[in-house]
Amino acid sequence: MTNPSPWRATVLTLFPEMFPGPLGVSLAGRALASGLWEIEARDIRASATDRHRSVDDTPAGGGPGMVLRADVLAAAIDAAEIGPQRPRLLMSPRGRPLTQARVTELARGPGPLIVCGRFEGVDQRVIDGRGLEEVSIGDYVLSGGEIAALALIDACVRLLPGVMGKEASGTEESFSDGLLEYPQYTRPQLFEGTPIPEILTSGDHAKVASWRRAQSEALTAARRPDLWARIPAKISNKAPNRAGRQKTPKDKTDG
Repeated sequence: MTNPSPWRATVLTLFPEMFPGPLGVSLAGRALASGLWEIEARDIRASATDRHRSVDDTPAGGGPGMVLRADVLAAAIDAAEIGPQRPRLLMSPRGRPLTQARVTELARGPGPLIVCGRFEGVDQRVIDGRGLEEVSIGDYVLSGGEIAALALIDACVRLLPGVMGKEASGTEESFSDGLLEYPQYTRPQLFEGTPIPEILTSGDHAKVASWRRAQSEALTAARRPDLWARIPAKISNKAPNRAGRQKTPKDKTDG
């Protein structure tokens, strides 16, 4: 079901010139130009009240760096006039990891408000008082939330109706069913002595689907045991071997 109005991302940042950035090219850029989605980058500093337009101060209790002030950021959030139906996100390394399932939820809604943190973080009182949902894109620290916001927006935009050329493009990929995506191949048939796996050119769609599923399970088990552990028992009890085949009772000696 399409939204009655374009999906919209409202970004609060100290560097509004960073947007749309890479979102202005390729699939996202074409969709932006055609009105399938919108982006508004708002300068947090515009809500500062002193003559120096200060947005940060030293951390209470001491320590290095600076912290975004609650009064300034709260004013910036309020000025954006975001309705209650739109999620309010704060890009933060201590947030819950962003998942494809959460991206899908966000893409189906009207679009979020995204706060890009800077310095040592954001005053906890504005996080609590304005109901900000802390979101992380990985276990590492960036200079600010802008790059993380770009990643989140891109992940959402590509799922919007009409953005990708084929509807199947968004369903047969990593994390769509809890697994990593299977290996992909295309021409030439032979590259540096290695051919495309014969099964992919067999024309047998059932065998191709089975091969791809086995490859996805093998990759997930090897590279993301955390994801593999969440797969239902009816699948995970058949742990894939290194060749990507499923173990059976007759396959006990396979590594």
